[in-house]
Amino acid sequence: MRRLRIGILDLVTKAPTRSLYARINNANLASIMPQALGVWCERAGHDVRYVCYTGFEDLAYDLPEDIDVLFVGAFTQAAQLAYAVSAMFRARGAVTILGGPHARCYPADAARYFDYVLGFTDETLIDDVLRDPAPHRPMGMRLSADAQPTVLPGVRERWKFVQPTLAKSPIQAVVPMLASLGCPYTCPFCIDSVVDFQPVPQEQIREDLVFLGKTRPDVWVGWHDPNFGVRFDELLDSIEEGTAEHPLSFVAESSLSLLSKSRLERLRDAGFKAMLPGVESWFSLGNKAKTRGTTGMGKVEKISDQVNQILEYIPYVQTNFVLGLDVDQGDEPFELTKRFLDRTPGAFPGYSLLSAFGRAAPLNLDLQRDDRVLPFPFHFLNNNHAMNVRPKNYEWTEFYDRVIDLTEYSFSPRMIYRRARGTQRGFATWFNVVRAISSEGKGRIRYFRDLRSRLDTDRPLRRFFEGETEKVPSFYEDRVKSDLGVFWEWLPSGAMRHDANAFLREAEGVEAAVA
Repeated sequence: MRRLRIGILDLVTKAPTRSLYARINNANLASIMPQALGVWCERAGHDVRYVCYTGFEDLAYDLPEDIDVLFVGAFTQAAQLAYAVSAMFRARGAVTILGGPHARCYPADAARYFDYVLGFTDETLIDDVLRDPAPHRPMGMRLSADAQPTVLPGVRERWKFVQPTLAKSPIQAVVPMLASLGCPYTCPFCIDSVVDFQPVPQEQIREDLVFLGKTRPDVWVGWHDPNFGVRFDELLDSIEEGTAEHPLSFVAESSLSLLSKSRLERLRDAGFKAMLPGVESWFSLGNKAKTRGTTGMGKVEKISDQVNQILEYIPYVQTNFVLGLDVDQGDEPFELTKRFLDRTPGAFPGYSLLSAFGRAAPLNLDLQRDDRVLPFPFHFLNNNHAMNVRPKNYEWTEFYDRVIDLTEYSFSPRMIYRRARGTQRGFATWFNVVRAISSEGKGRIRYFRDLRSRLDTDRPLRRFFEGETEKVPSFYEDRVKSDLGVFWEWLPSGAMRHDANAFLREAEGVEAAVA
């Protein structure tokens, strides 16, 4: 195997930004797999250059020109940037490879612009690809391991690639870790719902925490588990043992069903500073919150009491909601969320618009069969800037009126003040304020208002929303052009559009072949 010059690009955002919140937090969104990939490539004897793009770097300058292979890891919102970067490096003679969520969700589309598109990825697959990487054009080769890797390089092994990203975080740096892969829950809209749950070896967790405590005790650990703490006692034993000499701080996403009072006490004592539990809906998905059979205001009261209890032990809590689910109709879901905020002022509300990310979840097949999935440009598929599923029980204008009303209520001066007073003094207070006045609060309100007004006046935009045309409206194309800057010229022809029903067409093709 020849020694290759390899570039690895982790796209944690989709475009240059000057957002205050992005400046503080984007570097903390670095992914684990691109760093693991760097370890695997160096083990195989290759030279590696790793770049985590947070929106503040000059990609045209930071990426080396003289590379043989470029790996790109991207969420779907960064797909257009990824396609443009791939085109640039293909023109320079490099072979390009895409991995990450977009590669798993939209492999057929990504194969039009990359030489390889990787699904589940392990070290063996990487070794096979790098043994003789060759251009595959006009359609790239789609490859996948049988399952997620059973072992990933730990923090100590990834440290060479972790350090440069930590330096980009100006206030509080976060190191990504995993305690498990997959998820035991079956939320129908989630990419991890179809991935078997498996824990990371506990010895590796302990060793990595000891290493971090000795090397950078000032950093926080961000657990990237889809649902942290499923094997709670076993995991907390490892965390407590790994931090016995040098305490660390932690942030994790977990289900409310796992956060009993006794466990909260243990999490607090172990150094947990932030938790991100999912509420999702007031009318369904109660298994994650132990509220099965309880809906509406009864669920609001029960969840509110529990989240207020969590805030007694954990300084920062973000509660996650999905807006536009099929079980929702009328004012009630939105008004119930307001009542929750009134009862639980210390929690930061995280809102996502229902989105179907290609092959991510079985529910997407049903939505595609019902012809409800719209071909919004990938650039806007980040759960906020576009909802690519036509709502079942709302007209578009009605839906956005309610979204705007709820968002304005959530980030009004009154609620920002109450949220600040409802948290423990320290980072939780100022972080909540920054989020509310930056891109996640006021910025999102401005965007929603602009979009809503155009639904009344911009006929091509409204026809696109109604599924009457697949022509991308200028409202979206102009924003992609502005965001990509110099990379707009590298965006391949046709890359603004995709087949929103590709998952269904492939599934029907497989069914027909079997029959």
